[in-house]
Amino acid sequence: MTTTGHISPDQIREAFSAAMSAMYRDEVPAYGTLMELVAQVNAEVLEGDPGLRDALSQSDQLNRISQERHGAIRVGTAGELSTIRRLFAVMGMQPVGYYDLTEAGVPVHSTAFRPVDEEALSRNPFRVFTSLLRLDLIDDKTLRAEAGAVLARRQIFTPGCLALIERAEKYGGLDQADADRFVAEALETFRWHSDALVDAGLYQRLHDAHRLIADVVSFKGPHINHLTPRTLDIDAVQARMPAHGITPKAVIEGPPNRRCPILLRQTSFKALQERVIFPGKTATEGSHTARFGEIEARGIALTPKGRALYDQLLTETRRRIQPAADGSNAREYEHVLAEVFTAFPDDWTEIRGQDLGYFRWSPTGKGEVSGDDPEALLAEGVLRCDPIVYEDFLPVSAAGIFQSNLGDEAVQDFAASPNQQRFEADLGQTVLDEFAHYARIEAKSLAACLDRIPA
Repeated sequence: MTTTGHISPDQIREAFSAAMSAMYRDEVPAYGTLMELVAQVNAEVLEGDPGLRDALSQSDQLNRISQERHGAIRVGTAGELSTIRRLFAVMGMQPVGYYDLTEAGVPVHSTAFRPVDEEALSRNPFRVFTSLLRLDLIDDKTLRAEAGAVLARRQIFTPGCLALIERAEKYGGLDQADADRFVAEALETFRWHSDALVDAGLYQRLHDAHRLIADVVSFKGPHINHLTPRTLDIDAVQARMPAHGITPKAVIEGPPNRRCPILLRQTSFKALQERVIFPGKTATEGSHTARFGEIEARGIALTPKGRALYDQLLTETRRRIQPAADGSNAREYEHVLAEVFTAFPDDWTEIRGQDLGYFRWSPTGKGEVSGDDPEALLAEGVLRCDPIVYEDFLPVSAAGIFQSNLGDEAVQDFAASPNQQRFEADLGQTVLDEFAHYARIEAKSLAACLDRIPA
């Protein structure tokens, strides 16, 4: 419920995600091409599979396909992270999950800001994967201090944006006029700026430590580095990208193609090389590579048991073969991945029976059966059981996308160093545990069904 005159956070998020998409299409034209290709593939899949169309419609996902997208940003300080949390809260987006990307050699840890309420997700599922740079992991103390000084001087939020965040917090929301201004002001934080904050020499030293460090530190703000539409056939999109003038990354991140999709599969097109002006006695022109387009295909959210099996199988795959950035062993990697993942059941009944995934229960309206045995009610056709879509992320996959666009050059290695307590202190809030959240959704859906069925 909103206060009189206030519009809902869902409406603000919907307006913001549409504005972000329009801005990114303008800044990165290949993203518009990608969106058109994904829409074409999705339409073909739905036309050729009426059963899938019906299942998506029954689970209230069909209308979300065209809206589904996420973005990603990287911030540099605890203050920036805390304020970005407050900005996303205006749009009804909460931090879900903690991700340590250092385990894959990227010096950040992250969370995902997204809506968590079922109705809010149905209205607009926009999410932003947000990473905080780990300056403490830079070995070079002098470079670490210089990077910290640059970040301490910058202000990534406009005065108008900060004022509207405070207004929303004070009055419990925004009216339409303020919401329109908020979207416009907030968008400036995510805009690309070609004028660097650092000179060419410091940029190169940051770049030599890690390209992502240069990306976070060198610019006026955390430009959105990619947006992501959801596809119903990621393999088809991957195969068709070259014909549309888009160069895809070598392999799709995540699990292999399956009849029963699990978690998240992602791919992307190569990052743009963009013109940059470096300050100095004489301004110099250079280039920076960071922003790209991504595509995702989402499957069922896994339980801790299912996730442990997934992680075990992915580790086994990468023990046997590491995907090369140039794609030279892509087919071999895909073969090994598919072979290893035969150990993960590819049948919904088995997945449910082995407690590997989360499901949403709903009544079919076909008859009345007494009792409270959900499996019996399912067999009788009184209940239906649909996979709960995984709304979150995978650290190894995210790092794989980052690295494919950052390059494979030798840089400082970053040992796995999770520090959720430090991250949450910087954030100013604990993150929502994704497993507990999906378990509550499943339990609530089943309880609601059993209450509706006459004894």
